[in-house]
Amino acid sequence: MNLTVLTAFPLLLALTPAALAAEQADLIIRHATVVDVEHATTRADQAVVVRGGDIVAVGDDRVIARDWNAPRRIDGKGRFLIPGLWDMHVHFGGGPELIEENKALLPLYIAHGITTIRDCSGDLPEQVLQWRGEIANGSLEGPQLFSSGAKIEGIKPVWKGTLEVGSQADLDAALARLKTDHVDFVKITDSTLTPELFLAAVRGARANGLRASGHIPMALTVQQAVDAGISSIEHLDYAYKAGVKDEASIAADFAAKRIDRAEANRRLDAGVDRDTAMAAYRGFATKGVYVTPTLNGGRILDFLDQDDHAQDPYLAYIGPRLQATYAWRVERAAKASPAQIDARHRNYQQVAAVLPMLQQAGVTIMAGTDAGFLNSFNYPGIGLHDELGLFVKEGLTPAQALSSATRAGPSWFGTLDRYGGIAEGKAADLVLLDANPLQDIQATRAIRAVVLRGHVYDRKALDALLAQTRAKVAAWQAAAQ
Repeated sequence: MNLTVLTAFPLLLALTPAALAAEQADLIIRHATVVDVEHATTRADQAVVVRGGDIVAVGDDRVIARDWNAPRRIDGKGRFLIPGLWDMHVHFGGGPELIEENKALLPLYIAHGITTIRDCSGDLPEQVLQWRGEIANGSLEGPQLFSSGAKIEGIKPVWKGTLEVGSQADLDAALARLKTDHVDFVKITDSTLTPELFLAAVRGARANGLRASGHIPMALTVQQAVDAGISSIEHLDYAYKAGVKDEASIAADFAAKRIDRAEANRRLDAGVDRDTAMAAYRGFATKGVYVTPTLNGGRILDFLDQDDHAQDPYLAYIGPRLQATYAWRVERAAKASPAQIDARHRNYQQVAAVLPMLQQAGVTIMAGTDAGFLNSFNYPGIGLHDELGLFVKEGLTPAQALSSATRAGPSWFGTLDRYGGIAEGKAADLVLLDANPLQDIQATRAIRAVVLRGHVYDRKALDALLAQTRAKVAAWQAAAQ
């Protein structure tokens, strides 16, 4: 026994101090102020250690510096580290000829600190699902991508790239196709889908273990969609509808064709009853229904009379054919009469006013932009920061807005154990800011570095991503002339 101990002792000495002094990692971010989004607090002079795509240690800088070593270090002194941002409502589309212009949007998300996006369907579902796999295996540069694949719709809908459903058999086939495609959730829209099949689609998605997201038909109440099991309501105007005291009779009259859509909207515009709204929203919270407001897209269209966006510098990052898809909404807005323009302005303010009510009722609000083709001047990347600014303008605190873009998405997908925080075991998706976003939400724009799946993009690399897309757009514009 004694001989064994004496023989082993020199081996321990041989491993000390170099081999035993510090564990090895790939990256250490030092002296940063870590933002705890869940509790809306900060911890100063922290170090965060990254190995591969994982955070392996977080703590007091002096302790981490003693215990860990890495070939790459980032000085975070005076800066604020947040979890990666999530845009929970984006679109890709415009037809096969726009595939490359859509693909060129992916770096814009990284350049603006967005490490995950949720594609809510366009008309390129197969291409987007392919990108999802390529991003996951590292062969394509882009943010983590979740996708609904093709959306479920009715027969001959407005939207292209859909699974057309006119019967239960069609619906069964659509859901089988989506399961085969391994989609991350189901998107359901209401262009021509019957109310009965809409509810059946929501229930069918849940029966297949998938979350359902979508627009709610005018002929249904929001409560009917909630009772069927919808997981997220896209666009704030649908949540607004739930707060209108007369909503059930409006839905019934529309379903019976006693009123048209214009009259239904006029009656809805009569205004939200606060007691009705709060009761409905508390019901959302109880059932775990999230809301993605997409305020910025509505604001852009409702106020085109004040800003036509023709001189937006960000157009330099949007391909010419994608820009051309903006035209139909711009032209429609331009035909509005003064009275219609005033109505647009009022409608925006009315709808935006329910945002803090949702927050007060305990509803989880998810930041999403609706950015992509067709949605005029609603830009991938920078649009999320515009959305967060609107959240604060309309009544949320900076901490609540930040949570909507960092924790709400992981919560909806059931992955808060992996994302939405900065702690050992979490994903190494991080954004280093020059200022504190808990004090001013505009700080999310002041990005010093992004870490995505453990890969570091410093400010120079982020600028290179922007330059890369800008150069492609310039070449496409030159070729089109």
